[in-house]
Amino acid sequence: MLVIFYRANLRVPRALPSFVLHEPPTPPEGIRVATADLQLDFLTNFNTSNNHHSPPSRFYYSYYQGIQNSSFTSISSQPISNPALRILWQCPIKPNRFTNHIRLPSIIRNVTQIPPIPVDPETRVFWNPTIMSLPPWSENQYLVVSRIVTEGNHQENVMCEANICYTGSDEGAVPGEKPCTQDDLKVLGPAGGMRCAETPIALQVPPTPAEHCEGKFATYVDIPGFHDPRVFWSGKGEPLMMVNTQSRYACFGLWVIDLRSLYTPLQKLLTSSPSRPSLGPLKSYQTLTELTRNPPKSRALIEKNWILFFPSSGDSYVHYDLSNPKGGNHGRTFAKIVGNGFTTPNLTDPLELSCLHDTDPVETDEAKTGGTWHQASNSLSLVLCERKDSDCHPSAENTVFFAVIHRKFPNYLKLPLRYERHFMVWSAVPPFSMLGISQHPVLLANETASGWTASENWDDDPNNAATVYENRMRKNATEPYGGKGYWAYFTYTVSIAYAWGRADKDEVEDKNIGFLDDEVILGIGVDDKGQGFAKVRAGDMVQCLRVCPGRAVEKTE
Repeated sequence: MLVIFYRANLRVPRALPSFVLHEPPTPPEGIRVATADLQLDFLTNFNTSNNHHSPPSRFYYSYYQGIQNSSFTSISSQPISNPALRILWQCPIKPNRFTNHIRLPSIIRNVTQIPPIPVDPETRVFWNPTIMSLPPWSENQYLVVSRIVTEGNHQENVMCEANICYTGSDEGAVPGEKPCTQDDLKVLGPAGGMRCAETPIALQVPPTPAEHCEGKFATYVDIPGFHDPRVFWSGKGEPLMMVNTQSRYACFGLWVIDLRSLYTPLQKLLTSSPSRPSLGPLKSYQTLTELTRNPPKSRALIEKNWILFFPSSGDSYVHYDLSNPKGGNHGRTFAKIVGNGFTTPNLTDPLELSCLHDTDPVETDEAKTGGTWHQASNSLSLVLCERKDSDCHPSAENTVFFAVIHRKFPNYLKLPLRYERHFMVWSAVPPFSMLGISQHPVLLANETASGWTASENWDDDPNNAATVYENRMRKNATEPYGGKGYWAYFTYTVSIAYAWGRADKDEVEDKNIGFLDDEVILGIGVDDKGQGFAKVRAGDMVQCLRVCPGRAVEKTE
């Protein structure tokens, strides 16, 4: 051992303590399969398109045929047996007798990119906002990324910092939120809403190559710009954006970049925490990085709507597909991100039974038949107890992930008729089993669903139902019979984020985890030509779930 002293006046101890070798700590439990046990020959990482050879079929849920055999049966009591999940199965709201929706009390409010002091008149049309809350020490509350309706095929996206103003009394207002001014109400409407603090800036992301846009997708090669952005916090507090754009391995794929690389004020903000001064979280995605799916033959020409989730600050996973083949080509699939966009093969439990199902065979309402399932938003972690409860502490038993999924119904022209909003919940610990999915589609207080009349949509409002009943029999009475009309043709939930202003400490690494009594901001696109948001209690979103069937096991004689 060589000891070098930089200054001569340092005192040398009479004896140096001996170094004692210790056994390495036991690795944490989880999905940890030795490379040798995978029976795969891994290639070098310089070509991620061939990063892995095809794994054995047992790694893929959709290829596992044994569970369809009569020698297997489901243990449906698996999720139910956990008392911490009991809140998920409770259903205090009666569904609409026509549409089968349940309606939450929160309303959709407007989002505007017009700042308080506009530089120029704003004539652009914005839609599909993806929203994340900023740290509590930030001057503004939210970061909003919205798409712009363009005349051509090119894609444009802008970003701004924004704030919510409230109307009515100060009672129940979040500390730090401001009442709406007359100018706010002029721009946002009587319910107030979310407004950019400054003129939004265009997000410039480097163009990417399209390697396999062939046939009907050949024209996609020349479409500039990215689309379907999602902004969210990683488990270690990185502000990330995932975008859909041309792929190196397919036609369109999913890429991730740290927003600090695009918007430098975020870097300064993340280094200015009053309680934890630091340089901010290290960047996992300094530059635009494409996420992969392995093996290569499992990739689709057009990949979209993937969900990242973060079981811990150091682990990241990507959820590719849902558990119903109609929701994707592969059944439920997810993988661990091992760095630089590289991923493991599918890690879904091969014995996990599908949690999604098609319409009940006896369903006679054509408006409720058909439809396909799609992932929609990013994910959040949720502790199934209330923050204000002193006995509430996160644990493996009471912590889950949740995200928004849609059931898409087309009209006779095969264009979107409606996107039914559902919430899916899965375990926060390996093997990340599916736990439950909304029994009924979820509407917000001022929202309607295409496919039914206005009076049918509002049948769950007693006052509106009474008005309709009184007016229906009058001469020349027509829809909506003096009651409420349609709110929009269709809506699409783009993002979910815990709301700004939580009472406890809210460091960036805490942004992804919340409790039942925390509020969540939903970013909502309206008719592909408008935008809004809703602030909803987390516990309201994950109630009234249908329990997933769990694993298939061999029957015992």
